[in-house]
Amino acid sequence: MKAQSIIERLAAGQVHVYPRSRHESEGTRVQMIKAEGRKYLVAEGSGKLYDELRGEEADGVKLCELSHENRLVLNRHFPFTVPQAFGKQSTTIGLGDRLGIAGPGHVQTVRGRAIHPILAQQSIRELALTGRDYKQVIDAAAYAVFQEGYTEGYGADGDHLKKEEDIRMALDLGFTMLTLDCSEQIDNEAAQAGESEVKRKYEELPESVRSHYEAKYLDKTFQVGPHAIHFDAATLMRDVLVYHEAIQFMIYIYEKYIQTAGRAVDFEISIDETLTPTAPGSHFLVASELIGKNVDIFSMAPRFIGEFQKGIDYIGDIAQFERELAVHAAIADHFGYKLSIHSGSDKFSVFALVGSYTNGRFHVKTAGTNWLEAVRIVAKTNPGLYRRMHQYALEHFEEATAYYHVTTNLNNIRPLADVSDEELPSYMNENDARQLLHITYGLLLQAKKDDGSSLFRDEFFRTLSEREEDYEAALRSHIGKHLDLLGVK
Repeated sequence: MKAQSIIERLAAGQVHVYPRSRHESEGTRVQMIKAEGRKYLVAEGSGKLYDELRGEEADGVKLCELSHENRLVLNRHFPFTVPQAFGKQSTTIGLGDRLGIAGPGHVQTVRGRAIHPILAQQSIRELALTGRDYKQVIDAAAYAVFQEGYTEGYGADGDHLKKEEDIRMALDLGFTMLTLDCSEQIDNEAAQAGESEVKRKYEELPESVRSHYEAKYLDKTFQVGPHAIHFDAATLMRDVLVYHEAIQFMIYIYEKYIQTAGRAVDFEISIDETLTPTAPGSHFLVASELIGKNVDIFSMAPRFIGEFQKGIDYIGDIAQFERELAVHAAIADHFGYKLSIHSGSDKFSVFALVGSYTNGRFHVKTAGTNWLEAVRIVAKTNPGLYRRMHQYALEHFEEATAYYHVTTNLNNIRPLADVSDEELPSYMNENDARQLLHITYGLLLQAKKDDGSSLFRDEFFRTLSEREEDYEAALRSHIGKHLDLLGVK
């Protein structure tokens, strides 16, 4: 009955149709519509595609849910809905969509620009906090490109994966990029230990390990573009202690999973989740060891000097950042991969430098800023909901700090009682309020009432569905600013 009703309303022009979503395959026409706040595929005609799509039929038309099964059908008939790898020579941006609804706005932002989007990008931590899974992440991205008729290609990143079972799962599901998080193999204690302790621990390493590194690097200088990188004994010992185990892990994962995937997979190395910044020499040593083992690196993410905190601009000495960025970018060029910038959301003061020193060949990751733009839309259009969310975030902020490093000062956030409804969106312009809402997203989305129903989630998504075009416009503006400053034409 529902299918009949919706199809009748579609015929009468009373249902929203996404004009770019009209696609045809072997006699079957498919388009996406929205009715009663939900999106559907509508198929008509005949042929294999029509038969394979699951849905309710009425008057020779099939109404289909945006299900995982139907996404797989679209993948078989429309190759542009399948994620792909892009390789080391293209400019890419990771557009993590924690809500599963930002994809259309992301596509609209990158359309016509010289950049490839990684539309499906989530970490296991984000999945746990949002209550989603990797199937849903790719589903949302595929339906977004279908809706927008975007045929230029998109990627899918299993972001910050640490465990083999998660890596295997992501690759089995068709992810085309793997970001290997090596934080558990990096020895942070050695990075901060005194010289005598470093020497003692280094001498405990197997002789074969020490002789390998010493023969290759000790008292040697390497020219990387205009930069000279030298390894004296103290520097080399510390680097080996900090990174040797991580390097072995990188090689192991590459050989076991990437080389045997049977398809192209963009392999990113993350060494940014550490307590201390990555010295350019350390970056060089890690890269040199990987290239020496024929590991094909898509990109590498060092931890840069200063603070790359969530959802706010860069904190630190920009002149020093520029000096070190120049060397990191030169190392990436020297070995032939891209430099990756993690927690790249809203780092407006350094984007021009990143674009310049990498000559536009970079990977930048964003995620939480898209959630914050959704929160801004709620603040503008549903102030009552925003006020309840804001208060809940304040009350549960400490819980969220277990997952993210921020320097938020709650005392700097204006009390809700002092802010009019019209002023609520301005909270998203203030660093402390941004971070408050940024890191509590999981708590807000999963909060429940006593009866088990959603405290905020249902109303939050309903509001964004009603303001879909406003949210898309906000993303075009906000992410567009990122791309403009990065120099993406």
